Amino acid sequence: MNRKANVFLHNKLAGVLAETDAGYSFLYDLEYVNGEEVYSVSQTLPVTKKAFQSKVLFPFFDGLIPEGWLLDIAIDNWKINGRDRFGLLLACCKNTIGAVSIMAQDDEKL
Repeated sequence: MNRKANVFLHNKLAGVLAETDAGYSFLYDLEYVNGEEVYSVSQTLPVTKKAFQSKVLFPFFDGLIPEGWLLDIAIDNWKINGRDRFGLLLACCKNTIGAVSIMAQDDEKL
């Protein structure tokens, strides 16, 4: 199952995170890269036009997923497998406390 999510930084589309058969990729949006005020989503994902690739969910994005009792509530309420880190990211990180938010892309837009 290949899923994609829009990654927003300060409510601006910064890039797309994708789950693929080979793992995960993150690619900054070209409009964002060419914009006036450009900030990295994280220090481990500096702004570039090249896609980042990883066999596991990037630690920065994995770190956005809640832990402990809050994670248990998310798993129970949304019936998500605790090992489905991308699914948890999509379910739990639409409105994070920080500057980054994650929104699932609609299948129609893929």
